[in-house]
Amino acid sequence: MSIRRRKWKSPNGEAREAWVVDYIDQHGERHLKTFARKRDAEAHSVTVAMEVRSGTHTADGRSATIASAGQLWIAGGEAAVLERATMADYRVTLNCHIIPLIGATKLSRFSVPLVRAFEDRLRADRSPYMVRKVLRILGAILADAQERGLVAQNVVRSLRGRRQRGKERHADQRRNGRLKIGMDIPSPDEVRTLIAHVSGRWRPFLLTAVFTGLRASELRGLRWADVDLKRGELHVHQRADRYNTIGSLKSVSAGRTIPLPPMVISALREWKLACPKGELGLVFPNGVGRVETLTNIVQRGLMPAMVAAGVVDRNGRAKYRGLHALRHFYASWCINRRIDGGLELPLKVVQARLGHASIQMTADRYGHLFPRGDDGAELAAAERAFLGG
Repeated sequence: MSIRRRKWKSPNGEAREAWVVDYIDQHGERHLKTFARKRDAEAHSVTVAMEVRSGTHTADGRSATIASAGQLWIAGGEAAVLERATMADYRVTLNCHIIPLIGATKLSRFSVPLVRAFEDRLRADRSPYMVRKVLRILGAILADAQERGLVAQNVVRSLRGRRQRGKERHADQRRNGRLKIGMDIPSPDEVRTLIAHVSGRWRPFLLTAVFTGLRASELRGLRWADVDLKRGELHVHQRADRYNTIGSLKSVSAGRTIPLPPMVISALREWKLACPKGELGLVFPNGVGRVETLTNIVQRGLMPAMVAAGVVDRNGRAKYRGLHALRHFYASWCINRRIDGGLELPLKVVQARLGHASIQMTADRYGHLFPRGDDGAELAAAERAFLGG
């Protein structure tokens, strides 16, 4: 590696001077980089020497931009036939949150400080959830670029690896707050009232949602072939995406078997006689037997049923405006003590019933709902048993 001064005259006869760094990278290729000041050239020389020794150097001339790396990553996802809804979400994140801010940046010049600056810009007008999502996708783009040889290191992963995940998780919990009964999770009284008032085609649907905890996509993709009314259980094998296309589940753990209470079995038996027939054999199809849209389910089924049952906010609108609230209720019902009308299931069983990928996910989301088991009466009883009193 060498640093040399270069002098020349411009077309109009003006004397010019620059400093050139001449070096061979770890691939044996020669590169030249020009600087106006000697100290800048020397600083670059030191940095390049360290990167070449560690095998992490990428010359500017060989470096792609973040925008082009992102497009390559998208193309790779399409080639792998990832779910259409997932790919659409990736494109929106790339085109709306990454390319406008840093798309023109060369991968070789993208450093940990630049990632931090990008993160700060995101936080100025985006939610904490969106900031995490954008950084996660940016990290995936850089990982893909690293595999393609476009960049030597993934600076996003370097940044995330330096942080203490426990502190980040606790900070997220403080920002997002815990799910609360009566705010995020329908209370038992609200669900009882809803059940008492819902009727027609939406009754079997909402009963199934309340007492199985299926995701909206899983309910929309549920087939009669997966419902065993004799044994009183249903099997989750497929789902319907936002484009109303039937496909596989998002993860292996999402495939599961869920027992059905007698009320749901009875409602499904009656509904099976009136259910619109279609080639997909769906349990809850639209009027012509095809996949029902989530919008119709929420706006024509869930929200009107809540208003009719009086489960409303102070403005008279449906208090819970998404089906996930019923999934939250199912989780709380699985967790609650038997004396309180719940199932009192262990955490591992609750994870399996919900189809979560890990028990940590279940614990983070619903762990605070488990009975503490250390109230005064229970402590006194334990003390008497231990002391033989």
